Amino acid sequence: MKKLHMILSASALGATLALAGAAQLKAQSDQLIAVDESTFDCITEMTPVRGFFVDNLLGNLDATLAVANSTTGGTWPTGSMVQLVPTEVMIKQPEGTSPATNDWEFFELAVSAEGSQIVTRGFTDVVNRFGGNCLDCHIKAEPQWDMICETGHGCDPIPLSREMLTGIQQNDPRCARPE
Repeated sequence: MKKLHMILSASALGATLALAGAAQLKAQSDQLIAVDESTFDCITEMTPVRGFFVDNLLGNLDATLAVANSTTGGTWPTGSMVQLVPTEVMIKQPEGTSPATNDWEFFELAVSAEGSQIVTRGFTDVVNRFGGNCLDCHIKAEPQWDMICETGHGCDPIPLSREMLTGIQQNDPRCARPE
């Protein structure tokens, strides 16, 4: 009987350690993705999708592109990075990080030939250089678009033509210039 009790105790301890290990892994995966100024580089070196650019900081670009190219929308995977212009970025943080923003973290950058500087970052209170709160615009996207604004997604139109946006993107000072 004593041997059976020891076996059951060892099994319970093993199960407890396994659960603790799983909880620790979950806790680590739920931490914010590490982002600093070196995270941001030339916008046009990212993958283009209909006039904006995407990447995935966790290496899951295929999943990011699957949602970006979907005609019906979807939830963007953790690590997705979306940029329309060099100075504004959205990064999808782990699920549950910010329910108010569907886990999107917003960044306003200052960019120069020397690199990027994070001017401000956050979830609900980031304001761009024109005085607009990022969330105020992106919250208007219909739910299936996961806060990504494009024509027909429910967001207010931006006052820039496609040609103007392309010019802004192509003149990102962080990009190498051809000789």
